[in-house]
Amino acid sequence: MGKTTTAINLAASLAVSDIRVLLVDSDPQGNATSGLGIAKSPERPSLYHVLLGETELRSAIIKSDLEGLDVVASDKNLIGANLELVPATEREFRLRQKISQVKDQYGFILIDCPPALDLLTLNALLAADSVLIPIQCEFFALEGISELIATIDRIRETLQHPLVIEGILLTMFDDRTNLTRQVAADLREFFGNEVLQTVIPRSVRLAEAPSHGKPILTYDLRSRGAESYIQLAKEILDRDHATRKSAQSTG
Repeated sequence: MGKTTTAINLAASLAVSDIRVLLVDSDPQGNATSGLGIAKSPERPSLYHVLLGETELRSAIIKSDLEGLDVVASDKNLIGANLELVPATEREFRLRQKISQVKDQYGFILIDCPPALDLLTLNALLAADSVLIPIQCEFFALEGISELIATIDRIRETLQHPLVIEGILLTMFDDRTNLTRQVAADLREFFGNEVLQTVIPRSVRLAEAPSHGKPILTYDLRSRGAESYIQLAKEILDRDHATRKSAQSTG
């Protein structure tokens, strides 16, 4: 319960804050697509068709059941994009080019990445301004996050892309266990303010919601999971506002 749960529920929480949000499902498993109740359809344009240049991004945008939240769907065909894009020129910039055509229509565009650091993930990182890193409170957390940050550093240097870490989000949080408390303390000591104050608790309701094709806000608004994602959206918006204010004052 990490990146896709967060992509769905952060997108929904931003949308109910009267912000237009686009969620791009860049994972061939298509869990963000099905988790919002969107049936996979071979007739409909998906991110696969967008990346291969068969259709424009705006033609693949679907309205979700939640007002203000649009989706670009994914399905298993997207696996093929990793291979089919290899001979293409500027293959790692495909998603950035496509998103640029609709960027001004949305307050936030969220991209749910695949779990592997492959060409799809590289496309997502190069299309993004910042990265939110959900991390489960478990033993190998620090090791996994260190590898990802090393990749982000290489992208900054090699491809001259000023990618910012939006924050590190602790998920599956259960403060009754020593392990959770220790992992949280280690991450906060190591990464400081990059670790968000909001934490996402272990929650049966959060785990159930995707099987009903709903974000937690419409599945169980009163749950701890819903409260935590509303709080996360508020913290992200506050950080975004502070960043813009800082940029204006230095500019």
